[in-house]
Amino acid sequence: MAGGQGRVLELAVLGSLHETPLHGYELRKRLNALLGMFRAFSYGSLYPCLRSLLAQGLIAEEQPAPATIVGGRSKIVYKLTAEGKERLQEMLTQAGPSAWEDESFGVHFAFFRHTEAEVRLRILEGRRSRLEERLDAVRTALARTRERLDSYTLELQRHGLESVEREVRWLNELIATERRASSEERPERDTTSTDE
Repeated sequence: MAGGQGRVLELAVLGSLHETPLHGYELRKRLNALLGMFRAFSYGSLYPCLRSLLAQGLIAEEQPAPATIVGGRSKIVYKLTAEGKERLQEMLTQAGPSAWEDESFGVHFAFFRHTEAEVRLRILEGRRSRLEERLDAVRTALARTRERLDSYTLELQRHGLESVEREVRWLNELIATERRASSEERPERDTTSTDE
């Protein structure tokens, strides 16, 4: 799939189907819960995405057994193929700017349990760096324009600034936790390798 939004949806679909096979309605509900927190999700984009993933061999359709059809309508169940699992792992190892931008960070974060520690740390640090750049730009702009803004606009900018500062603090905590976990794992690996 091309484009940033398509890649985010592809990651979300593959990640959701990695958890369990789902029919379209269940998948749509899961994606809405996942993506809805971070950005608007267009239902009109789900089925074209599914068709594309099917055509690429990344997912497969399962027709339910005739005895399980209720109400005369069958529900197609989508499941991840071996190629789809490989593609998901490939996407989860990407730690460049596309992984920490506003559009895709939340989806990457939602699947961190399937992501290697080193990659998680690079994504978190990249996200923090991006937000710190944004903070500097907003602070600079606010300092230059403060006198010309009305009280409501100033309040809105202050609120935005506080939101970004809060996310940076949260990222600092996550990064510290990841580093602690990483440093606790290393001695075990060293000990194991010397015992052999």
